Amino acid sequence: MAAIFASCCCSQMLLVSRAQATRASSSEPFTFRRDSHSHENVLRLFNRIRSKSEDSRGATKLAGTPKLNISKFLRTPALATSDEADADKRDKPKHQRAEYPAWARPVKRVANHFQVDVDTGLSNEAVEKQRSIYGWNELEKPQKKPFWKLVFEQFDDALVKILLAAAGVSFVLALANPEEGVERGIEAFTEPLVILAIIILNAIIGVWQENKAENTLQALKELQSNSARVLREGKTILDLPARELVPGDVVELRAGDKVAADMRVALLKSGTIRLQQASLTGESQPVMKQTNFGLDEHVELQGKDNMVFAGTTVTNGSCTCIVTETGMDTEIGKIQTQIQDASLAEYDSPLTQKLDQFADLLTKVVGGICTIVWIVNYKYFVSWDLVDGFPTNFHFDLEQATYYFKVAVALAVAAIPEGLPAVITTCLALGTRRMAEKNAIVRKLPSVETLGCTTVICSDKTGTLTTNQMSVVKLVAVERPAQLCEFKVTGTTYNPLDGEVKDLPTVPSRNLETIAQICALCNDADIEYKNGSYKAIGMPTEAALLVLVEKLGFPGNTSQKQSLISSIRTMQPGACKRWSQRIHRLFTLEFDRLRKSMSVLVAFDDNGNTTNKLLVKGAAEFVLERCTTVQLSDGSITPLTPSFRETITQSVTAMASRSLRVLAYAFKIELGSLADYIGPEHHLHDLLVNPENYSTIESQLTFVGLTGLQDPPRPEVKAAIDDCKRAGIRVVVITGDNRSTAEAVCREVGLFAEHEACRSFSGREFMDLSRKDRLSLLQGDKTCATGFVFSRAEPIHKQEIVRILKEGGEIVAMTGDGVNDAPALKLADIGIAMGVTGTEVAKEASDMILADDDFATIVLAIKEGRSIYDNMKAFIRYLISSNIGEVVAIFLTALLGLPQGLVPVQLLWVNLVTDGAPATALGFNPPDSNIMDRPPRPAQEGFISGWTFFRFMAIGSYVGLATIGIFALWYLNSRSFLGIDMSSDGHTAITFEQLSHWGECPLWIDFEVSPVRIGTKTFHFSNPCEYFTVGKVKPSTLAMSTLVAIEMFNALNALSESNSLLITKPWSNKWLLLAIAVSLGLHAAILYTPWLADIFGVVPLSMNDWLLVLAFSLPVIPVDEALKVFGRKLSEFHIKQPKG
Repeated sequence: MAAIFASCCCSQMLLVSRAQATRASSSEPFTFRRDSHSHENVLRLFNRIRSKSEDSRGATKLAGTPKLNISKFLRTPALATSDEADADKRDKPKHQRAEYPAWARPVKRVANHFQVDVDTGLSNEAVEKQRSIYGWNELEKPQKKPFWKLVFEQFDDALVKILLAAAGVSFVLALANPEEGVERGIEAFTEPLVILAIIILNAIIGVWQENKAENTLQALKELQSNSARVLREGKTILDLPARELVPGDVVELRAGDKVAADMRVALLKSGTIRLQQASLTGESQPVMKQTNFGLDEHVELQGKDNMVFAGTTVTNGSCTCIVTETGMDTEIGKIQTQIQDASLAEYDSPLTQKLDQFADLLTKVVGGICTIVWIVNYKYFVSWDLVDGFPTNFHFDLEQATYYFKVAVALAVAAIPEGLPAVITTCLALGTRRMAEKNAIVRKLPSVETLGCTTVICSDKTGTLTTNQMSVVKLVAVERPAQLCEFKVTGTTYNPLDGEVKDLPTVPSRNLETIAQICALCNDADIEYKNGSYKAIGMPTEAALLVLVEKLGFPGNTSQKQSLISSIRTMQPGACKRWSQRIHRLFTLEFDRLRKSMSVLVAFDDNGNTTNKLLVKGAAEFVLERCTTVQLSDGSITPLTPSFRETITQSVTAMASRSLRVLAYAFKIELGSLADYIGPEHHLHDLLVNPENYSTIESQLTFVGLTGLQDPPRPEVKAAIDDCKRAGIRVVVITGDNRSTAEAVCREVGLFAEHEACRSFSGREFMDLSRKDRLSLLQGDKTCATGFVFSRAEPIHKQEIVRILKEGGEIVAMTGDGVNDAPALKLADIGIAMGVTGTEVAKEASDMILADDDFATIVLAIKEGRSIYDNMKAFIRYLISSNIGEVVAIFLTALLGLPQGLVPVQLLWVNLVTDGAPATALGFNPPDSNIMDRPPRPAQEGFISGWTFFRFMAIGSYVGLATIGIFALWYLNSRSFLGIDMSSDGHTAITFEQLSHWGECPLWIDFEVSPVRIGTKTFHFSNPCEYFTVGKVKPSTLAMSTLVAIEMFNALNALSESNSLLITKPWSNKWLLLAIAVSLGLHAAILYTPWLADIFGVVPLSMNDWLLVLAFSLPVIPVDEALKVFGRKLSEFHIKQPKG
């Protein structure tokens, strides 16, 4: 019977928790073990990322671009040198091969390795050969678990089997109906039907959850791009299905394309090409790719800047690539494997562990007690004669044996808090609702409780600690010769009304106007107003410059800050649009890694004359070294002296030390032959098309100013970090960004003190450590409030960090938003995905989603989790102490030989219905004021231990004594008790000796009893012995009512574990008072509704009866108050004791 608790718990928790790992056989490598949303769900949506195209701005189209002959660069030679031949021999593709390091090889070697001519592509024969080696370009599908197996697994549990057996025995006993005078009806089968209903409900919930989990990996194939532009046998196939790609295929990528496989960049067909790979590597900015080689074979994923990866998107530019990896060998395929491996790891939540431990203990205890109760009453159903000292002539009374077996079953029902699973689920669900109001959306209910014992938060940087919206925070202009003027820029979003440029001069500055021109025109981004907020389209850095332009305003515009608003919402010109209308772009010299700048050739009207001008922006040190003059605030131009150049350099260094991204702005008017350039038909157009000429064109520049940009930390994060330190929670920042930026942000949010050394490592540095050193590093000083920061982290690094922390006993919460975060999210105790920027893969892998992507929300969720755990302890203590009382009552009844006072169906009603409402209402207890000032509780800490266990054993003992006491009192006293009249029903008082030996009633001579009047009914006993069976309906009702009333008072005791009811007032939780009223109302319903009274074997009670019930139940409050006083003294004593 004890199975009812654990089985219900397991299935109820399946709504939100891990599936049973032990139910998965070793022959099923992808069986979901960790939670109800298996890795399959993750990977299905993971595929969707690659199937959806992202909006992106294409690169400026260059009209008349000449067709280049690729063959002279890439044509495979007829004979390779001996060294190359040996290297290529080693690199020959094989099944189960090591990854080919294409990023560390020249393009010619890569083409030779895959035996492809980049001018013509693979032949059909070569394609078939490659496919026979590498297979199709698709991710693996797991085998779906059969439905019958899902159903069977719900019953493959020892506790459930015990419960099924008990239900079967109860059914047989009801069917046999050995009691005379009892008419067989549906009420006789109430107990087994209720038990079976619970088991079936348990199975339905479990099958639904696991079937949902089984359907998830099937859709992962949607992730891959639908088609690709491929060159084969000298012909271009515009829409080859992506699954047909093989290593060696020559693919053309253009702006907006979704990459279908991992590829080596062979040739750039535009000045530059950028890809958005944040979801794979965690980099916040689109990454520029190139054709260079010579990289280290062991370079991190972010450093492979000549490779493009499956699932990423081309934001601008075009190129030709050679496919190097397909299917499960791609980086995204490796992540699928890592997700599967993480899902196979068997990690139960602290709540699941506690419930499993409790269920195991309960099974053993209940089984033992039931056996003892049945055995100690053997004298009632087994007898024998002694002949010469030896027992003979054994007699077995089946009826009595059956009766005491039913007593044992009733004891099991009493011991098991059947309502606990539903109450836990309800409490967690209520907690998730409160957390959702604070932007924390919980997908798996046990995560709520697990949050309460979180010891480490592994957080991403971009978008979690920061706003994920680039913004200009400092503007540096030129005032007069050798003097810079700095302006603070406020605001952290793309909304121009969010902040301003502080202390702008009242007199118009030509220098600031020029900066605004360059920011507005040397820019390919845009800003969109959608769903009530402003979003960047294109590069976030360039979008931030557009916001700066709007904050600076357009010359002569009196409502400058409203300009962008009107531009977006009413289609009226804003500052950026006015600049674009006044000055026309002619040509774009795109950014490249060598000169680290971009520029636009523009034409503007200068007093009726059209004049060309080159506007330049880029990395400060690179632009500054090409400047020879400087523009002043009045528009005049003077030479850039060495001393002033040093002043500018010092300003750049100061901003860079704050981890700001520093951009410099310049222009050029003396353009020579390009002064009259008007478009592609100009005779010098070929000069502009060739990127090799860009550095020459961008020389002899006039310096204008600087800006410092950053992805600013969220203002509320610093306070949240402080809360974590007070609460004993360590914070580990894991990011794909570079080290200096990560350290600066961590210092700014307070993870490291101003003069404290950063505990900072790159992902590769961490993995280069021995496993012993990794363990020592992360598990060294757990009491130290200082966290860690890991930069340039890859998926495998994140998993290793989480794995080591968990091995050290930490409860780890891991945040993430990208595809690369999914394995670590699955592996962590709490996977937290970003709701705004997070990919669907990350969300499906997570236990909780942040609707606002804010780190502070995690801390609020942890606070709520602690509060929920406290409340959970309150109602578990309440339920367990009440059930202990039921066990004591049944055990004493059997031990003393009294008639059975409470039948199983009555106990089921009390446990499932009457106790449910108050236990649920205890989940609304207000949190303690110092809840975030105490360290995380140990994950292995039980709900009840030590003094608390003794205390509730004491309360339970009183509950049991009071219940059996009022039952016995009715038989022993027919006059009055404490002034309460007990003679109104006319029952007959008997001795305790008779009551405890009632089974011998047929042997008693001249034993007679009077009829009993209860309400409108009178019970006559033709057989006096029926006084202990049929006649016990009144004392049984008194006992059941006392049990209900005493548990209501005990619910008030559970308002606080240590505070008196004089401090924690009963009305501090109004929901509890309402629940008590509901429970008493339900109990009254079965007493005073005839057909319900017949089912539950009760009768109506009079006013005097209720006074008697109150006299036995109310003392539980002063008893518990005395125990609380002793408990507080004991706690104070332990605090004063010296540690160690």
